Amino acid sequence: MTSSSAPAPASPGAPQPRRPLRRLTARGREESHRVSSPLELFFDLCFVVAIAQAGAELVHAVVSGHAGEGVLNYAMLFFAIWWAWMNFTWFASAYDNDDVLYRVVTLVQIAGVLVLAAGVSQAYADHDFMAVWLGYVIMRLALASQWLRAAREAEGPERTMALRYAGGVLLCQVGWAGLVVLPQHARPWVFLVMAIAELCVPVYAEKDHNTSWHPHHIAERFGLFTIIVLGETIAAATVAVKSAVAEHDALTELLPIAAGGLLIVFSAWWIYFVVPIHGHLRSNRQSFLWGYGHYLIFASAASIGAGLEVAVEEAVGKAHLSAQAASAAVTLPTALYLLTVWALHSRYFKVGLAQQLVLPVTALLVLCCTFLGAWAVPAAGLVSAAAVATGTALTARTAGRERRAGAVTGAS
Repeated sequence: MTSSSAPAPASPGAPQPRRPLRRLTARGREESHRVSSPLELFFDLCFVVAIAQAGAELVHAVVSGHAGEGVLNYAMLFFAIWWAWMNFTWFASAYDNDDVLYRVVTLVQIAGVLVLAAGVSQAYADHDFMAVWLGYVIMRLALASQWLRAAREAEGPERTMALRYAGGVLLCQVGWAGLVVLPQHARPWVFLVMAIAELCVPVYAEKDHNTSWHPHHIAERFGLFTIIVLGETIAAATVAVKSAVAEHDALTELLPIAAGGLLIVFSAWWIYFVVPIHGHLRSNRQSFLWGYGHYLIFASAASIGAGLEVAVEEAVGKAHLSAQAASAAVTLPTALYLLTVWALHSRYFKVGLAQQLVLPVTALLVLCCTFLGAWAVPAAGLVSAAAVATGTALTARTAGRERRAGAVTGAS
């Protein structure tokens, strides 16, 4: 006879109590209702700090007339930010057990991100990558420890894969030290070599055994990070407009830029999320290409915000560049975003030539808006919004035809 104070047995579908430490083993790829955890969302938000710092330095470089150098530094720093996020995201999709140790190690990685963010200004101004490299060391050592923990629980090919990941991460981190110890003129080459090496680590590590990443979870994680980056774009542009209005009383000149910027960002959101991409992510080959391509999606989305800040600075006479150059700071990343989203997402779901051409033609028209002077940004916003309307209309027309064809078939 049991005591009345004893806990009732848990029903089969009830969640089990969390244990302080659990085995770090692979999760099932077919899990139902797999969604992003609060820790993952917190992780993403902390990464936005680094993205905001990189964007602010890009704006400063462009308005000061050093666009080429600024874009190069931005590309390098954004790769470091994006790749650290990628490493965590794919690992978490396969091995997140959410126990105490996993949470602590993830928080250590977040601390590394904040150290990296603190070093962004120094990297831009003095080409001093010490703080950036140190932040990366913290993040990558934590990640390697996660892979070693997974290897301890695994056997056979899975264990080999986990050890390859840990070894690849550590070896690459040694290579990144070249950004600190080598002369300044050699650092772009160090970056190029190490970026290629980093991209090769997953391909080599998983050549005999694939991680059990979850397609729906991965698609959601990338989608949520896209939303966060677009939100940062709106926040940066809003602060720029607010400051310009307060200092120069230029509301009339800035309203078209603000309206055009909003249309661009709203359209960017709509275009990215109009199709469910998780069904396309069936193999490592597809997922690696899709995931790597998001470097351009994230970087261009964040650059739109920086470009809007540049356009605001030029409109109030604070930028050392032409109106056309300021317009290009918005139209170029917008066009790149549209083309990359089309290549990675949309083209798999478009039916017929008309639907396939909407985004490439829109990107071309956005580039043409560069030459419209002060009206370049609002024109690019209208073109982007027109692309959304056109795509929606074409999709609805195709769906209507399919319904009518199905009705005829059923009637016959």
